[in-house]
This record gives sequence, structure tokens and C-alpha cells, in this order.
Amino acid sequence: MVAPIAIREARRDDLPRVVALLADDPLGAARERPGEALDSAYAAAFEAMAAQRGNVLLVAVAGEEVVGCLQLILVPGLARAGMLRAQIEGVRVASTHRGRGVGVRLMEDAIARARAAGAGLVQLTSDASRTDAHRFYRRLGFEATHVGMKLPVG
Repeated sequence: MVAPIAIREARRDDLPRVVALLADDPLGAARERPGEALDSAYAAAFEAMAAQRGNVLLVAVAGEEVVGCLQLILVPGLARAGMLRAQIEGVRVASTHRGRGVGVRLMEDAIARARAAGAGLVQLTSDASRTDAHRFYRRLGFEATHVGMKLPVG
């Protein structure tokens, strides 16, 4: 039997599991540093996110186990007549829980939070190699309307 999924804001003690989720794919495995002695940069980033209004890390929980995560950031701006946007980052679902609706629950919760905050648009980027993720986002109604670009500066 599969435990029901609950969505909640992450706590600091969720960080080891969230970092493990971020590392649980070919791209994340090369960029993240999970482990028992979690790098202090993760805690510092979590504290900075928590201190910033409109920036929340959500986790999907099955029983007591964190099985998914995403970051939701509300972005005020002048474009589109001052429309508030919501940016979704770092969407991950544990490989053991994919295909069970966890990602849908996370995304629906994030979109509902964005709508309740007054956002007029929810946007995200996805690595060009993540074709399964692209299909998932399209099923949720997202459209690939722009070309995303990145420039490493650090």
C-alpha cells in the first residue's frame, strides 16, 4: 500500500533528504554533494530562502519520508503591467515514487499557492536533456514559449 502524499513547507531537518533528491539523477549527481556531513552551503541557502518573503521550499511527504521537493519563488516585476510571477525551481521526485502522482501533487500545490498570492504566471526552466520532465510539464498545461539561457558566473 502506498502512503498518502502530504505537501508542506520544508524544515531544516529535511535538508539531507532534499539534497539526496536533487542528486538522484544523472545531472544532479554531478552537481550536488549529498551525504551524512551535509555541506554547510545547503543550510546557508535554506536560511536565506526562509528569510526571503515569497520564497519557499515545498516537500512531498509519504508517511514520514520526504519523496519530492520543489522551490517556489514569487517574483515582482514591472513587465506585463507589474504582474507578479511565480518561478518554480528544483523539482524532484524520488525514483521510487515516480509515476505515482507525487509530482502532480507538488505542482498543483505550488500553482495554487502562486494563484493565492496573486501571481498571473507560473514559469519554470528545465534542462534540455530532461525529455520526460518536458512531457510531464506539458501534461500540466505548461508551454515551451521561450528559449532559456544561462551564464555561469561563479
